[in-house]
Amino acid sequence: MPISKIYIDQAVSDSPVVKKITSCLSIPFETVPNSQHIYQIVSDQADPVSAGKQVLFLTENKGPFIRKCPGTHNYTCCDYQILHIGTFCTMDCSYCILQAYFHPPVLQYFVNHDALKTELRELFEKETISRIGTGEFTDSLIWEVWTDTSEMLVPMFAAQERAVLELKTKTTHVAKMGSFDHKRKTILSWSLNTPAIIRSEERKTSSLQARLSAARTCEQMGYPLAFHFDPVFIYEGCESDYQKVVKDLFDAVSKENITYISIGSFRYMPSIYHIIERRFPQSRILYGEFVTGLDGKMRYFKPLRMRIYKVIIDAIRKFAPDVLVYFCMEDDEVWNTCMGFLPTSFGGLGHMLDRRVQKICHLKS
Repeated sequence: MPISKIYIDQAVSDSPVVKKITSCLSIPFETVPNSQHIYQIVSDQADPVSAGKQVLFLTENKGPFIRKCPGTHNYTCCDYQILHIGTFCTMDCSYCILQAYFHPPVLQYFVNHDALKTELRELFEKETISRIGTGEFTDSLIWEVWTDTSEMLVPMFAAQERAVLELKTKTTHVAKMGSFDHKRKTILSWSLNTPAIIRSEERKTSSLQARLSAARTCEQMGYPLAFHFDPVFIYEGCESDYQKVVKDLFDAVSKENITYISIGSFRYMPSIYHIIERRFPQSRILYGEFVTGLDGKMRYFKPLRMRIYKVIIDAIRKFAPDVLVYFCMEDDEVWNTCMGFLPTSFGGLGHMLDRRVQKICHLKS
């Protein structure tokens, strides 16, 4: 962990979660009246993004813990729900939207766990399938080294039958997972990319082989798995590189234990362009053939991204014809051209994913 200083929100200074974290980390800490002091310290740095990764703010979540995925108008959404345990990340991917999403970005961990548990219990009372994950505003497993997040969440999900938790990561922090009787209600998932992209664009993350080895370990622990080819990058030689990643994936884990695989191409908000240019001057990811999408984000020219999608899908189908593969934020033309169907023909993408987790994770109908 690169953290050099812990700040504690005065409102939660007596929290047992705070005391547990500070007792296990030999890092200086300071209590502050609110977040403004920390934000000012980070904003004054030459690189606020890097500075934000070195400061941990322990505070409370003043809004809802469970939120709907924001999705994007005009593109098919998976109806995922977010469990908002914290913000930002200690890894440093060039394309990360969190660099521009928070102003300034600060590593925060929410310690009002009683409120979180209350919201989850209310969710579990609903007689519908719920898919919920912690990996939207942070990496799910960076917190494993010094918090009891998984120790709190995995048993809670194991004790019910209509919701599944997804923990998405680029790390290998899975050692604790063998301690839990998870009852297959937690999915361990990894973002995958080619070794070339991991080396050049995903600083401080685990290698592809390390991620797949961790996935194999979790499968041996009985966990269902998922994988995300997102973002996919287009570069010379990318087609054979992604085909090799797919082969490595199915060499590492069994197809029967994969809940789903998502695919999405690199897209970015115009506001992050200059952040990437400044922080990653050697990166070439901004210099592809991009057009403005229906959501205002810059996306690869549609025929180009459909071409690489077909390559990846064909490679997956070669090894696992029955695994559910879906697009993250794509339109009907891409679905119809690359998949040969529209999600609406099967009740919508959310319904397709609900049916899949119900089968693989042994959820009640």
